[in-house]
Amino acid sequence: MLDYKEIQYEAHGKVYEPAEDTFLLAENIQVGRRDRVLEIGTGTGIIAIIVSRKCSTVTATDINPHAIDCTAKNIIANKTYNVELRKGDLFEPVRGEKFDLILFNTPYLPISEEERVDDELDAAWDGGEDGRKVIDRFLSDVKDHLNPGGRIQLVQSSLSDIHQTIKKLEDMELDASVTAREKCFFEEVVVITGKLIPQDNHGLP
Repeated sequence: MLDYKEIQYEAHGKVYEPAEDTFLLAENIQVGRRDRVLEIGTGTGIIAIIVSRKCSTVTATDINPHAIDCTAKNIIANKTYNVELRKGDLFEPVRGEKFDLILFNTPYLPISEEERVDDELDAAWDGGEDGRKVIDRFLSDVKDHLNPGGRIQLVQSSLSDIHQTIKKLEDMELDASVTAREKCFFEEVVVITGKLIPQDNHGLP
């Protein structure tokens, strides 16, 4: 369990502000001292700052330029020296790189075309018609960015089919399960943790 209450941070009107899903992830991150960590969609940077105190290095990315600026200020305020910021969509900023732990509070809300606002904040929660538009793009590439024995932890909602995410991870030879959950109004928000199964374990009962 990582303590987020000691983190000093400023929010920004065009950046997703830490909420229940952020804190659920913060309280359930599974990280090691030597881990090289990637956080996608860093927002205010609070998760990157928290995990940086427990690992080797953090690469934090976001598609929203306001989020990059906001995180940069919060990194300085918290004297965090092992976080590198990069702007871009999903894995674009880290092409060819691999990590021990990948974190992502996904945009998981089902949003129709009529509900779309089309501003910077949309990227933080717009999961498309079924809530899986970004989740499935993330899952299609995530294995290519994991070191042997690497893990992922992602946040999503019961509204965007938790079981489908777990099945996709299992199909990619990750041992996956829900490791934390919290009721939030009309949905359940969960942390799904997946660990890449070592090659030498294949075929074992």
